[in-house]
Amino acid sequence: MPLSIETYLEQLQGQDLLRFITCGSVDDGKSTLIGRLLWDAQHLTDDQLAVLKNESKKFGTQGSEIDFALLVDGLSAEREQGITIDVAYRYFATAKRRFIVADTPGHEQYTRNMVTGASTADMAIILIDATQGVLTQTRRHAYLASLMGIRQVVLAVNKMDLVGYDPSTFQHAVDTFQKFAHTLGFDRITSIPVSALKGDNITQRSANTPWYSGPTLMGLLETIEINTPESERLVFPVQWVNRPDASFRGFSGYVGEGKVSVGDEIRVTLSGHTATVTEIVSMNGPMQEAVFGDAVTLKLSKEIDVSRGDIISLSQRPLETTDQFEATLVWMNEEAGLHGRNYDIKLATQWASASITNIKYRVDINTLAHEACTRLSLNDISVCTLAISKPLVYDNFQHSKTLGSFILVDRISNATVAAGMITHSLRRAQNVHTQVLSISRENREKLNGHKGKVIWFTGLSGSGKSTLANALEVELHASGYRTYLLDGDNVRQGLNKDLGFTDADRVENIRRIAEVAKLMMDAGLIVMTAFISPFRRERQMARELIGEENFVEVFVSTPLEVCEQRDVKGLYKKARSGLLPNLSGVGSPYEAPEAADFEINAGQTELDKAIAQLMRSIT
Repeated sequence: MPLSIETYLEQLQGQDLLRFITCGSVDDGKSTLIGRLLWDAQHLTDDQLAVLKNESKKFGTQGSEIDFALLVDGLSAEREQGITIDVAYRYFATAKRRFIVADTPGHEQYTRNMVTGASTADMAIILIDATQGVLTQTRRHAYLASLMGIRQVVLAVNKMDLVGYDPSTFQHAVDTFQKFAHTLGFDRITSIPVSALKGDNITQRSANTPWYSGPTLMGLLETIEINTPESERLVFPVQWVNRPDASFRGFSGYVGEGKVSVGDEIRVTLSGHTATVTEIVSMNGPMQEAVFGDAVTLKLSKEIDVSRGDIISLSQRPLETTDQFEATLVWMNEEAGLHGRNYDIKLATQWASASITNIKYRVDINTLAHEACTRLSLNDISVCTLAISKPLVYDNFQHSKTLGSFILVDRISNATVAAGMITHSLRRAQNVHTQVLSISRENREKLNGHKGKVIWFTGLSGSGKSTLANALEVELHASGYRTYLLDGDNVRQGLNKDLGFTDADRVENIRRIAEVAKLMMDAGLIVMTAFISPFRRERQMARELIGEENFVEVFVSTPLEVCEQRDVKGLYKKARSGLLPNLSGVGSPYEAPEAADFEINAGQTELDKAIAQLMRSIT
């Protein structure tokens, strides 16, 4: 088995580490190149060599010769198909440097894997098949490498043996790539003619390319300078409050930027609390100073409120916060990203709720053109604005990978749906402030004589939501309660008249209603909402926004066939004839509540009994 990274770190203390990725189009030879590097670095055990020879006979593409690609293509599906579909990491070393290399997929559908591999890389090797030239995926991966902050690129024009080591073919590929890449912000592009299969210009200069005078690939990897970020500020995301016993309380994390020393005065960014660092503890014992990348525990001079997710900085160099920003999103999920939908955001160790407030455009990475779009599909790269539920410590991604990069997580499935890079904070995030009001919700509720609350009716069209909500308001009003009913059709004639019935519009429709219902509840009213609200995520968003203790979800579970028989508005007839393609339950999904506070089948339950049941719970 390959040595673990931990073993390497133990064996090779004192050598610096270069992280790089290989990328390019399918079958450009990325895995073969890495296999050749491992072979030439003499990094194979006897057991590995025996397995490689055996598997080359079964799966190899080189006849009786060793197929170096099999060293990297570890998944059986990859070996059978002859392609890379996952990110394969390998660790190796020479006498001069340690390396971690990520072999990233070439297929467009695995763009998310390529982004994963590029996220921690110092440089990229972009391969071009000399017989094919610059292809769509070459451009895609060059753009993604730039997007992920990689500034040093090696352009390896591979399979030169198949074009007779022709210098004009090499130069044409280089010129084409340079023309495309000149706007991508790379600091350095080094072009090398290679044959990964034959070993030309990999570790030894090839006699087949006397016209080439540049470095070999391994020579470049061993000598290229790694631009370690230097910063005068401290960024220390807290991962854990470390309290092994009553005598010790420290804050564990990693130095994401800058350095911290014993005696430094630090600040907890969001709370503003300050203290002095009295101890720095690592797995190897006490330290006087911790620098970028170090994982340590800080002990402070006094007890202050610090918890997981806080960001510690130097007190004289405070960090900025924002609750709205523009970012580039790489969408990584099969389910589309929608304007207005809520997700969880993780930025460094900070967590909050986030919603996409605007999808500005999608990038066509073949031409870099900006295209209008209304949703985010798998592998889309789009520029969006996001609103966050609370201020987060942030920075521009170009200035700080630690504070400028984040992920979005689906709140239902917990799947990572997107990776994002912050462009800038929105000005309104600094210009809009909460105004303190003299009259509070409690004052209004006291005057009204009852608590504010939101009764959220959900169900299919024709299920009886509006009938139930209206009857409940009549009963509440007769009992002296101050109420208001927000009905789906009525709201769409005014506040939401600009919205249609696409999934994205339905999400935005419910977002607005939830905000309005919260304001009306703040006025001390009992608010009833009668909306299909077909998606669980948005109903959960409304519950969290309004507050668990103030939110009552009523699922009107009248079956579809009963709703369709009623068809009071003629919507089902239109849907079945193709005139209404997005009707919930027919052409668009309805996600029934899994644990509603009340469930009422209006086709079986008498209206009076249903209202009496609701009244008992509300009053």
